[in-house]
Amino acid sequence: MLLIDNEATATVLAMPAVVAVLEQTYRDLAGGHAICRPRIDMRFPVGDGDAIYQWGSMEGGSAASGYYAIRMKSDVLTEVEYGGTRTQEKYCVSPGNFCGLILLLSTRTGEPLALLNDGVLQHMRVGADSAIGAKYAARTDARVLGMLGSGGMARSHLEALLAVRPIERVQVYSPTTANRERYAAEMSERHGVDVFAVSHPRDAFRGADIVAGCTDAAAEVIVGDWLEPGTHVTCVGGRPDARTFEVLDTWLRLGTAPAPVNDPSWRPTDEFLAYVARPEDPVWARHSHGRVRRPPEGPGAPRVVTFDDVVAGRARVRTGAGDITYSERGNVQGAQFFAVAGHVYEQCRERGLGHELPTSWFLQDIRD
Repeated sequence: MLLIDNEATATVLAMPAVVAVLEQTYRDLAGGHAICRPRIDMRFPVGDGDAIYQWGSMEGGSAASGYYAIRMKSDVLTEVEYGGTRTQEKYCVSPGNFCGLILLLSTRTGEPLALLNDGVLQHMRVGADSAIGAKYAARTDARVLGMLGSGGMARSHLEALLAVRPIERVQVYSPTTANRERYAAEMSERHGVDVFAVSHPRDAFRGADIVAGCTDAAAEVIVGDWLEPGTHVTCVGGRPDARTFEVLDTWLRLGTAPAPVNDPSWRPTDEFLAYVARPEDPVWARHSHGRVRRPPEGPGAPRVVTFDDVVAGRARVRTGAGDITYSERGNVQGAQFFAVAGHVYEQCRERGLGHELPTSWFLQDIRD
């Protein structure tokens, strides 16, 4: 069994490969070769009146690849006012430390194959999701990116979007001047594109062909009245305002977790399912991250199309150059981790990377 840290993952994982691996995984889901469940969060008051503990997990596997994985997160969460908006902060043990692990197994032998830190893989798989959405929903000539956020997700998103569209200009807004200016300088040098730090979020939207919400804000960051005709939108941090749902023409969903065979009627579209201890505790009123994400419904809602219908030729995302489109993953995170972790494992085995752990440590002679 391999213990694979973020350094090894960064060495072997390239964004074009992540995009390709995930796109194939969504095809396998549509064809019934792969399965997963929605993310499940278990939440507990910490007891200080402000913070909560959250255990999050997501899992899935494939008969085609022979991999199964469960991704697990252990976080203490708070929400604070920062830069004029509300942001979510998290840590494990102490600020600046995080616990996210992926256990990879074989669906053919049951063998535990690897235990991976999820940091690098997490950022890259989310960026690749947005790139797949842009590949099928953004205009083919999209060259200007409006970026909201300047952290790790903003970095992986630019790298991913460059893999599918000829981005030439990036307009980045972040509440902290130093952060957005640092992002602009680093990304310009790394990718050879013009990246400009802007002082107001409205300026990130002006002339943008793609707008990406990549913040840690627990607030509305996509402003519908600022979206111009032809824009494609993705939002993995923060959320769209109510007006956004009114101006969208098409909503592309990459996947929805299948229903269990013993209850075919139960197929929630929510991004995650949450359970809380002490639901009457006042701490829950201080947290807004529990709001679920799902495709909008009802009069005036955008047309919803699915990835499997698009690739099968049963639906189109864009009906014209002026359409405003939106893409989101759905609740198939579990499928992402077996796919990308399996790729990382193969590359590490091939290159002799990772730390060997005796597989016998993870086996026993008592029937479970």
